[in-house]
Amino acid sequence: MEVFAVPDIPEIEPGDDLATLIDERVDLREGDVLTVASTVVSKAEGRGADLSDFDPGTRAHDIAERIGEIAGERKDPRFAQAVLEESEELVMAAPFILAVTHFGHITVNAGIDRSNVPGADLLLLPEDPSASAQRLSDALGVPVVVTDTSGRPFRQGQRGVALGWAGISAMRDWRGEHDREGRELTATVEAVVDELAAATNLVTGEGDDGRPVAVVRDWDFGDHDSHDDLFRDRDGDLVRQALADFEYDPA
Repeated sequence: MEVFAVPDIPEIEPGDDLATLIDERVDLREGDVLTVASTVVSKAEGRGADLSDFDPGTRAHDIAERIGEIAGERKDPRFAQAVLEESEELVMAAPFILAVTHFGHITVNAGIDRSNVPGADLLLLPEDPSASAQRLSDALGVPVVVTDTSGRPFRQGQRGVALGWAGISAMRDWRGEHDREGRELTATVEAVVDELAAATNLVTGEGDDGRPVAVVRDWDFGDHDSHDDLFRDRDGDLVRQALADFEYDPA
């Protein structure tokens, strides 16, 4: 398997034809998988926003005040309001906001970015990353995964994850197959779109690296069952259920 970043992607502005900009810079082959950072997708789709766009309500003021007390510094309730508007629900509101986006991804601050956003205060995630991936996939003729970086429960650090995908199944399901001893696998379901996102994050980088698009070449999904149930629903997520009763106590 080969993984490489697409060079010389320029600063993306609202309305830019992202598919054309990519196509001009890489010769894609049959079997390639393209990963695209959600930041450039959001920029092309005009998802930049200013704090002045958000009129904070009572809940946003309460959240900002609570987090500010814990952090020992003032927090802007307009940012809390932006998170609320980009969320289906909050899993927790202190000591930080952990939110469920409208498309099912659970992440800090609903994935709202405050870095590398020229001309705006905030960059919101794409409204529907899988729809964004589908448009790029249709234009470029290869599977596409829209990615972001995200923290991990029980571990330090961040890694690439998939927010949306098209032309590829999210999950490679090994259940019903057998190990080398002939034992039937009963639980193994591999989140391949997350694994591809993490692999390409190694070459796209972070901060000011400026390489938001990558290609995975000579990788094969294989002959396996598959499905797209990447995001756990509430009923099947024991951690999410436990956090519903969590109250942060700094003492």
